[in-house]
Amino acid sequence: MHFYPDERVALFIDGSNLYATAKTLGFDIDYKRLLGYFRKRARLIRAIYYTALLDDADYSPIKPLIDWLDYNGYRVVTKPAKEFTDAMGRRKVKGNMDIELAVDVMQLAGELDHIVLFSGDGDFRSLVEAVQARGRRVTVISTLTTRPPMIADDLRRQTDQFIDLADLRDEMGRDPSERRERPAPQAPRESFEDFADI
Repeated sequence: MHFYPDERVALFIDGSNLYATAKTLGFDIDYKRLLGYFRKRARLIRAIYYTALLDDADYSPIKPLIDWLDYNGYRVVTKPAKEFTDAMGRRKVKGNMDIELAVDVMQLAGELDHIVLFSGDGDFRSLVEAVQARGRRVTVISTLTTRPPMIADDLRRQTDQFIDLADLRDEMGRDPSERRERPAPQAPRESFEDFADI
């Protein structure tokens, strides 16, 4: 992995995509360790986490995470998710944050040397190409180890550097002994998986 101590780096985290990838790999992300990992390797300018939330939810399983991130070095970007019923009568939640993430990348690109994108979404291929045309390096973090892979092939080919999240488990994974057991809510109205838009 190539990072230089003097380069200005920003992390752009597609929250639902990263969650789905880590869950598929069988571990939880320790967001404090994630920040520490990049702070040791470069000048970390920003770490931005993107996710959609249901406005009317009595309980949101990601609200505690959002609050923690907001107070611990991350900028959190949220927007209301849209709930609908599909043709089969199943409840679905749509909360795509691609536009917000892309706009922020383009606005900050002039102040950065290196962009780190936590997502495997192929829709970001054009964004990566546009940032590279401005002379910026781009690293994408997702995984190839699952079947099917969580990263689109065209995104992986476009990036300057691909890092498999599975290889970062020891650096960014939460220690299972630190996990606190919490009682499950009786009737959650939403699940984090509902927001995964891969």
